[in-house]
Amino acid sequence: MTPKRLTLDDVVRLDYEAVAKSLTGFIRDYVSEARAKGAVIGVSGGVDSATVLHLLVRALGSEKVLALILPDTSVTPAEDVEDARSLAERLGVAYKVIDIRPIVESFVNQLGSADKRTIGNLRARIRMSILYYHANSLDYLVAGTGDRSEILIGYFTKYGDGGVDFLPIGCLYKSQVRRLALHLGVPVKIAWKPSSPRLWPGHLAEDELGMKYDEIDVILYALFDLGMGVKEAAEATGLSAEKVMRVLELYENSKHKRSMPPIPSPEEFVWRFRLP
Repeated sequence: MTPKRLTLDDVVRLDYEAVAKSLTGFIRDYVSEARAKGAVIGVSGGVDSATVLHLLVRALGSEKVLALILPDTSVTPAEDVEDARSLAERLGVAYKVIDIRPIVESFVNQLGSADKRTIGNLRARIRMSILYYHANSLDYLVAGTGDRSEILIGYFTKYGDGGVDFLPIGCLYKSQVRRLALHLGVPVKIAWKPSSPRLWPGHLAEDELGMKYDEIDVILYALFDLGMGVKEAAEATGLSAEKVMRVLELYENSKHKRSMPPIPSPEEFVWRFRLP
């Protein structure tokens, strides 16, 4: 008997209302336990931040959420800014639009020019600083917008968009987030917008990764949820072993992004040098 082919449908077949209720409960409990007054979120006009914004409003109420729209006008399409603005207005959330271009230029003028990846990561870290500036002033938490696909393959900037207090959709693959977004009422054009961190002009996630998220998600599901090896995952998904290996390498090479900075063991590096 031919084994059933593993497809994207196996990943996305969920009760999205039940998922939404579960995640809103997680948000409400986490913010309450932290004794914070609300949450601040960077809204980019993309599907991940749109989904988290909807969940925050459901969990906390629009009056306890601040949306920051942080374009670099030399890089960010005006359409993304307008999508983010209209989303915040439709949900009744207070928002600010802050152009980070002058801040980026100030860094570059002081430090010297660099390659596009270095400056792109700088943009992400500037946005993190602005989010925490507002969160600290309001006694809010910073809600992250990373999804499980991005987290597992390390597709985020360390201490940039990875520098947050909690990750409400960090348990959902990108393909699942898109469908949850539609369920929550996120406009179709945002739910299906090609993913992009917008760290440099024309930056698209799938172009940089060299794979579609639908492929990445099925592979991640096979490897991490079903516990398959490379060969088994390739056979089950019908995708090449090279693609499976590529995803696994992205995971292995980004482990440092998912852990706290290592600390030397006191027993090994300190106490064995105790003086008599």
